[in-house]
Amino acid sequence: MHNTIGSAAGKIWGYLDKNGSASVTKITNETGINKNDAQRAIGWLLKEDKLSIEVVGRTETLTLK
Repeated sequence: MHNTIGSAAGKIWGYLDKNGSASVTKITNETGINKNDAQRAIGWLLKEDKLSIEVVGRTETLTLK
């Protein structure tokens, strides 16, 4: 499980580095990461202070710090 989450975190970081800010839904749709792994990976990246999240309405937008 640890490797799966680490891999998902790397994909999310790489996606945001290449494409800029994006919603969780857009990231999961375009990377193929399932929602559960994406949420765990987002937590990992937040703990490492590599992401910021902005919530507007029901949409969470992720941005690299």
